[in-house]
Amino acid sequence: MNPQDLKTIMGSGLLSFPLTDFDAEGNFDKKGYIERLEWLAPYGASALFAAGGTGEFFSLTADEYPEIIKTAVDTCRGKVPIIAGAGGPTRFAIQCAQAAERAGAHGILLLPHYLTEAGQEGLAAHVEAVCKSVKFGVIVYNRGQAKLMPETLAKLAERNPNLIGFKDGIGDIELMSSIFLTMGDRFAYLGGLPTAEVYAAAYKALGTPVYSSAVFNFIPKTAMQFYEAVRDDDMATQHRLLKDFFMPYLAIRNKGQGYAVSIVKAGAKIVGHDAGPVRTPLTDLKADEYAALEALIAKLGPQ
Repeated sequence: MNPQDLKTIMGSGLLSFPLTDFDAEGNFDKKGYIERLEWLAPYGASALFAAGGTGEFFSLTADEYPEIIKTAVDTCRGKVPIIAGAGGPTRFAIQCAQAAERAGAHGILLLPHYLTEAGQEGLAAHVEAVCKSVKFGVIVYNRGQAKLMPETLAKLAERNPNLIGFKDGIGDIELMSSIFLTMGDRFAYLGGLPTAEVYAAAYKALGTPVYSSAVFNFIPKTAMQFYEAVRDDDMATQHRLLKDFFMPYLAIRNKGQGYAVSIVKAGAKIVGHDAGPVRTPLTDLKADEYAALEALIAKLGPQ
């Protein structure tokens, strides 16, 4: 698959980030991960991000990462494309990107570097180094310390043909509008705020009709129903699901820092697809929070 093929896939439908399965000791559970991917693949996501944010990329070791990506590619071959998460310091991000390319992934989502602030010149050098280290497509993720400006993205796109996608996890509407108006159809765009469904209609109006869904991990039927409602401008369905599920879900998620991942793992356990505990520094939901989520999911019916 060449970068332009990946760009087309990005704009073709709902995307999601499978959880990474860990056993009771916190080690990678390959068998559980295969079973998870086999369960999710038929539901209709246009691509899955292996070892992404919801897949706890930030907690994986350099030894674990290639096995996770290869497992995802092998399991989903012929079913759904796999885009690998990659990130951290530049040399580690390159190591991940090249391992993903060797494993047969269709591209990478370049997650933010960590801890240190960086100016536009440094951020551009980081992104460009990763782009030039591989041949397949690269999607850049604006989030946290990695906040690329329109003029920076324009220069990067000119020098790096395989930089084909932009995912927004900041939620700055003015910035997002400026990026879209500057870059036009040079990029495929993806909404990437946590619990992206809440912002989906607004992002569609900004020229970003596609987003990545974390709740696809445990309520894939409802996640696809909501995406189709956004695609079809079915506001009645959107409002019903926002009121009945997503807003109460946010109330639980917002009870703890890092719960954007923890609550998804809890949801997967509730529906019978336990992915094990989160790794530190994240923490799992408390018993009362888990019970509240269980009751909320039950109202949706079978998935």
